[in-house]
Amino acid sequence: MMANLKIKPIITAIVVSLVLASCKAPMATVIKDEVKESVPQNFGENEAQDANTNSGTTPWRQFFTDPNLVSLIEIALKNNQELMITLQEIEIAKSGVLYKKGKLSPIVAAKLGAGVNKAGRYTSEGAGDATTQIEPGREMPDPLGNFEGGLMANWEIDIWKKLRTEKESAVAHYLSTVEGKNFVLSNLIEEVADSYYELLSIDNQLDIIQQYIKLQEKALEISKIQKQAAATTELAVKKFEAELAKSKATEYTIRQQITEKENGINALLGRFPQSIVRTKESFMSTIPQTVYTGIPSQLLANRPDIKQAELELKSAKLDVEAARKEFYPSLEISATLGLEAFKPSYLVKMPESIAYNMAGELAGPLINKTAIKANFQTADAKQIQALYEYDKTILNAYLDVANLMSKVKNIDQYYQLKSQETKALDESIDIANQLFRNSRADYLEVLLNQRDALDAKMELVEAKQKQLSTVVDIYKSLGGGWK
Repeated sequence: MMANLKIKPIITAIVVSLVLASCKAPMATVIKDEVKESVPQNFGENEAQDANTNSGTTPWRQFFTDPNLVSLIEIALKNNQELMITLQEIEIAKSGVLYKKGKLSPIVAAKLGAGVNKAGRYTSEGAGDATTQIEPGREMPDPLGNFEGGLMANWEIDIWKKLRTEKESAVAHYLSTVEGKNFVLSNLIEEVADSYYELLSIDNQLDIIQQYIKLQEKALEISKIQKQAAATTELAVKKFEAELAKSKATEYTIRQQITEKENGINALLGRFPQSIVRTKESFMSTIPQTVYTGIPSQLLANRPDIKQAELELKSAKLDVEAARKEFYPSLEISATLGLEAFKPSYLVKMPESIAYNMAGELAGPLINKTAIKANFQTADAKQIQALYEYDKTILNAYLDVANLMSKVKNIDQYYQLKSQETKALDESIDIANQLFRNSRADYLEVLLNQRDALDAKMELVEAKQKQLSTVVDIYKSLGGGWK
């Protein structure tokens, strides 16, 4: 008796020491959002922005005024496959939240079972069954059947809030997928708008090349008349014929570009090839919208990719916390309640057939913690990776806006100068043609003037397209499009 009293404290001390040993857990890496804290006050050194005016908060239906473009965007938002895939990612993340939430509650299951057991006669079990009487004069059957039915439950008590932490991580990941969907929306609207303006640009280039072909046809006729009058040579006629053939070949190249661009837009709209409804006549007279950038810190709230990265960082931090709690002991409670008998007819005899049990188990890792350590180290590395991704997203967002603001100003100046160049070259064409008719200029001067004018007009159309696309790009970079 005294020996038992001495052994119990020793066993208790061993159990306590083992539990404490299992509770030792490594510390996670402490990370800090330094990039977020050091976001500049303005997008440019000499730029002063107003926090109350930010085009990124404008709904896309108000930002885009072309009814044809609005209609295309509406179709894309309904049918785009990339967007549909993203929506399924949200559903997957939502199911992940429900799964983690379900682990917080007990698992209760119903069970039915039947079996038979034949123990050897010369074993303790067989000898005991052979000498056991159920009722006077009735011995245990051999072989011995077993029939049971009832409820069984298992519940992990969340004593360290590990399961709650895992659920919070799943919620943060779910919210990040929602922001990811918003970012896909912004990108989709930007891509549809940019493609639409590119299509209008190519349409206008086609008009220009067709006008140039008519000009070349007239020049060819004049060169033939000049040759008959001995005012020029066969070489001039062949040069004009070659230039005309080159222009006609360019026309077919542009037509192919139109087909491919239309099909590209249809792909974004999730439909088979068909004509894109558009009005090309007013393209060159379209005035780009004025964009207000607000202040850089507003990007943190307006850009869905930044919010997505922030939520993924939060989820990664919670994953580290949950992985750290794997080093702590876990407490599980299991219980069963039902009816059990070796013969089905005895199941209704109560309370003899009633069977139940309940057990609690506290267990923690002691010796082999390699898997747990590896899981923790992986989670810790992922949270550092998520921080770098978050910082990179903020930095890229700021640079996007800063670059596009500069581009807006420079492309405007470029467009103005190209307009002046085009006007001057148009006038020079008339002068060159007049001089050529009067034999005061040769065919090379006419050809060079016409080529320069064609190139300038093509570049002017491209400049207009870049003007409009840059405004769309800066709208998206400010976080616009998804609201």
